[in-house]
Amino acid sequence: MKTIRPIRILICDDHPIVRQGLRFLIDSEQGFELVGEAQDGAEGVEKALLLKPDITLMDLVMPKKDGIEAIGDIRRQDPSAKIMVLTSFSEVDHILPAIKAGAMGYILKDTLPQELLAAIRDVCADRIYLHPLIARQLSHAMNNEPDPPLPEEVLSEREIDILKLIARGKSNNDIADLLSISRNTVGTHVTHILEKLNFENRTQAALYALRTGLVGLYEKK
Repeated sequence: MKTIRPIRILICDDHPIVRQGLRFLIDSEQGFELVGEAQDGAEGVEKALLLKPDITLMDLVMPKKDGIEAIGDIRRQDPSAKIMVLTSFSEVDHILPAIKAGAMGYILKDTLPQELLAAIRDVCADRIYLHPLIARQLSHAMNNEPDPPLPEEVLSEREIDILKLIARGKSNNDIADLLSISRNTVGTHVTHILEKLNFENRTQAALYALRTGLVGLYEKK
């Protein structure tokens, strides 16, 4: 019988009580393993690059280096790193910089434990996770910005199909199965989508799909 490797998690938060709570949650759940803790952003970058966790849970406001700067540093040196923001801040001026820096998920600290674990699984499977309040905040913020180019003006028909699936939280593997194409082909299309739209990550692409009306907020199919 094949043994499933647990999801390896790094916690980066300057509050000992938060780290203790997360440690207890992770240690009490099968399929998860805590591989390290960091108490400031600089240590978080160092440990993320050294330990290569499957996912880093990143606070935003920390000493030495804030979470947004830490996310950017990690992603520049390890573009495959998966990082999810875990914070108490739900304001757009915190959310958008974190997403631009490369966060694949954004969740609030008042989230229920099982919702946090589900979000970790999603991000580790290359799916985007945004707390519902965060998604609503972003939706309102996008309504006040200049209209971006329409998808049909810049993307091919196949790229639009893939962008819709990205915005619905599908991973590359999910998309490959749904469209009956190879994972490598999906990856190539995703790269082209990001290049054409001048985005740095799939989370930004998903928000673009929401803003241009390709998909509704948290539409799932």
